Amino acid sequence: MDTTLRDGEQTSGVSFSASEKLTMAQLLLEEVKVDRIEVASARVSEGELNAVKKITTWAKERGFLDKIEVLTFVDGDASLDWMEQSGAKVMNLLTKGSLNHLTHQLKKTPEQHFSEIEILVNKAVAKGFSVNVYLEDWSNGMRHSKDYVYQYLDKLITLPIKRILLPDTLGILTPMESYSFVKDIVNRYPDKHIDFHAHNDYDLSVANVMGSLRAGTHGLHVTVNGLGERAGNAPLASTVAVIRDFFPDIQIKVDDKSLYKISGLVEGFSGMRIPANQPIVGDSVFTQTAGIHADGDKKKNLYVSDLEPGRFGRKTLYALGKSSGKANIEKNLQMLGISLPDEDLKKVTKRIIELGDKKEAVTREDLPFIIADVLDRDPEEKKVELINYVLTHSRKLRPSATLQIKIENEIYEENAQGDGQYDAFMNALKKIFKQKKMDFPELSDYAVRIPPGGNTNALCETIITWKVGKKEMKTRGLDSDQTVSAIEATVKMLNLI
Repeated sequence: MDTTLRDGEQTSGVSFSASEKLTMAQLLLEEVKVDRIEVASARVSEGELNAVKKITTWAKERGFLDKIEVLTFVDGDASLDWMEQSGAKVMNLLTKGSLNHLTHQLKKTPEQHFSEIEILVNKAVAKGFSVNVYLEDWSNGMRHSKDYVYQYLDKLITLPIKRILLPDTLGILTPMESYSFVKDIVNRYPDKHIDFHAHNDYDLSVANVMGSLRAGTHGLHVTVNGLGERAGNAPLASTVAVIRDFFPDIQIKVDDKSLYKISGLVEGFSGMRIPANQPIVGDSVFTQTAGIHADGDKKKNLYVSDLEPGRFGRKTLYALGKSSGKANIEKNLQMLGISLPDEDLKKVTKRIIELGDKKEAVTREDLPFIIADVLDRDPEEKKVELINYVLTHSRKLRPSATLQIKIENEIYEENAQGDGQYDAFMNALKKIFKQKKMDFPELSDYAVRIPPGGNTNALCETIITWKVGKKEMKTRGLDSDQTVSAIEATVKMLNLI
């Protein structure tokens, strides 16, 4: 059962509109193919009621009405009246699963609580509702008041309820406790359908899910991206992967390839960004960074596990940066349909490592730019070398540049102002050439390109066309800073002339 629309919406700062809830409900049931969805809490707001009405109207037309569940309360007729207005037919009744909660929050005896529950359940069934029952704070109940839990369950199984829902409300359980507590209840009540509802406060939700599965739980509660109160709930994608790979005897209907899609949709609707390293759905989890890994994949798929990205509709990517080896870069070039001689590949690898050391973000889309930059670089023995430079840009003051440059083993230093930082750099350079009584080429065209999908720290390619006498020549520079890439292109030109 996916409870993103109910428990997931209890994430701090998350609120879904009625249309967003309907869209997610449709996708979860029709494409992801979860068995049930919990869509709301009764009596929260008018907007919540309208959202549930939209969902139940759609679900009734599709024959999914029995898959739509709503959290309700022991509140006389109030929740029942709300259910009738909403059109929902399955209620998940919230009751007390620990003596501590019962005594201090409700201030009632077990007998009083059980009596109210019995009246409400019988009334709900008479109205045509299907009833499941949550034992709130059940995990603490099993730790500190087990006799109360069993006293309650002994009563509960005499009532016309469909499922018993066991929440680790505060996310306190260990995998061993999850196994032991669920096992006790499954063995004691073999004819009842038992659901386990994990929270993630100790980052143990998926491990606890595994414990409950080994114990024989019949149902699991999850949320997309692990949304939920405090640290969230057991995430849908990880839970599905665990069942597929570690519990082959358990059959589930979920479509693995839809998990990435629903994850992205919920990320957009909730405003809660998915960490890049979130298992299964994170942006970087199928990206190999170390060159040795790419090399191993190339030779015998040495770094491939059962978590193969294709099953989730994704692809293995090979990161480009200071840890990249030739194999990483070759893999990315193959994806672009590019092949390079070994000598050129070494040069490109060296340049990518240089950029990685500067913490530049390098993407596959940058590769054609880097190749062009590297393969038209000037010879190692340079006649013109830029030793140092300082660029300034101040409010209400003209940009300025100070540079130090070596031309044929002679060092020159000059400064100048200009209409921009690059213009100031060029003016300082022209002063030096004037001292040497050398002609300076005319800049006739200046083009800047950023690779597709580039962001604020993307690599930037500057291509400058120079007029040298009656001829034209082009040089290019590459850096994440546009001015620096233009300066690189300029120094290349100086060496070529």
